Amino acid sequence: MIANLAVAIGGIGLFLIGMLILTDGLKSLVGNSQRRLMAKCTNSSVTGAATGAFVTALIQSSSATTVTAVGFVGAGLLTFSQALGIVFGANIGTTLTGWMVALIGFKLELGAVALPVLLFAVLVKFFGKGRLALAGWSLAGFCLIFIGLDTMQDGMEVFRGVVTPDDFPADTFFGRLQLVAIGVAITLATQSSSAGVATAMVALGSGAISLPQAAAMVIGMDVATSFTAVLAAIGGSAAMRQTGFAHLVYNVLTGFLAFCLLTPFATLATHFTDAATPGSGQLALVAFHSTFNTLGVLLVLPVTGLFARLILWLIPEDGADLARRLDTRLLPDTGAATDALAGTLTESALTLLGQLRRSIEAPLGDRASGLGPIQEALVKSERYAADIQARLDPSVDLGRFTSALHTLDHLRRLYHRATQSQRIATIARDPALREVSAKFVTLLADLCRSQDLNAAERDFDILRKDLRDERHRIREAATLNAAAGLLSVDDTINRLDSIRWLHRSTYHVWRIAHHLGDLTALRTPHKVAASDAALEAELD
Repeated sequence: MIANLAVAIGGIGLFLIGMLILTDGLKSLVGNSQRRLMAKCTNSSVTGAATGAFVTALIQSSSATTVTAVGFVGAGLLTFSQALGIVFGANIGTTLTGWMVALIGFKLELGAVALPVLLFAVLVKFFGKGRLALAGWSLAGFCLIFIGLDTMQDGMEVFRGVVTPDDFPADTFFGRLQLVAIGVAITLATQSSSAGVATAMVALGSGAISLPQAAAMVIGMDVATSFTAVLAAIGGSAAMRQTGFAHLVYNVLTGFLAFCLLTPFATLATHFTDAATPGSGQLALVAFHSTFNTLGVLLVLPVTGLFARLILWLIPEDGADLARRLDTRLLPDTGAATDALAGTLTESALTLLGQLRRSIEAPLGDRASGLGPIQEALVKSERYAADIQARLDPSVDLGRFTSALHTLDHLRRLYHRATQSQRIATIARDPALREVSAKFVTLLADLCRSQDLNAAERDFDILRKDLRDERHRIREAATLNAAAGLLSVDDTINRLDSIRWLHRSTYHVWRIAHHLGDLTALRTPHKVAASDAALEAELD
């Protein structure tokens, strides 16, 4: 009997490793497609729920879907309310695993067929290239899930008639609460609600537990998935803590709803399930799991906005720290970490541009004030980018990461320009520079107000071309005036330095808008007329 118990436990291990391999393969196979789908299709909490359910079913990982949603909030691509829709929908998507196990593992009993298919999948992984190899890896994980399920069933078979529903808490109110607690413990131990649900199905199939008892345990397993999210969010960014706590509250409320449905479910199951039909009890169990999760989403969606405001009130943002989004817990998902970096760089850029505008408009003000937090954010962004680089998959994340590095480079150089108070002072008081500086300030104000990166890229490109010509004209006029004694040497040098400052600053803002557009729109970085290196030749 101990040997059979070991076999059953080993089956759980095979199931878990199968889930990990399947998820890893599908995520790599899909690449950034699911990220673009989530960003493009999520314009409300309702569409977010549909997208979250679809993506989670596609990649077989609700945690990956949730982390992506957190990254989108950090990057400003989604509101917190929209991201909550994705999190709610992910709960529905996770139930697909149960259907897959019930239909294929119990109804069709294809576990034995998975063994030769596993060999084929491994050979495809070893000898295939690119997406074919990833497909083989995913298929290997799929096979291991059902081999693990078969192993669990074999191990549990010896307990048939030995362990019965009478050995578990009775189907009473307090008994159901104990069964919910058992479900919570199983999920916390395996770190997978899917493995827990599969274990409950195997126990149900061997007669160790009844269908109502299995349903109560599944409620606990569903609720426990949010406990791991909360534990992972402790000490994390505000977005992580907000999402983890919202997930916990939602799952507890959904669990309460499911608990209330246990009695009518038990009554219906008695009339519509046939113990003699293989897999009928398992299908009823996954139907219950899907039903209460779907009902929970349908009930919460109309009040998602209020729910989001409540969570934001309970867990507010982390003050004005520009680097607050750079959560190390996002680093395992380099796409989500790049989203967090994008949000940080965007806010840092807008803050720096606002500071530049105020410095030129207020020549007597303290131009250096406000630059300290920007410098700190840029330093932290560099470190975070290095952490992303160490985990980067070039085949998936290279383009956006490159855009982030370009943005960071231009921000650092624009920050250096912002510290050149003498040149800014000359721009503010020199009549010859007043007109061109006014255009620069106006465009800065427009960008800070609208945050339209496409318009800013276009407008600053036009301005930097105008300044290229204006720079030569002012340079010629200033040197002639100096030669004629109409302008002092110091004023001449300051004027030339200042128009060069304006031209270079305009160039950096143009490139920042261009690269941030690639970074925050989840688009493939597009080429311009020439590379950054070639374009910079005009600055000399």
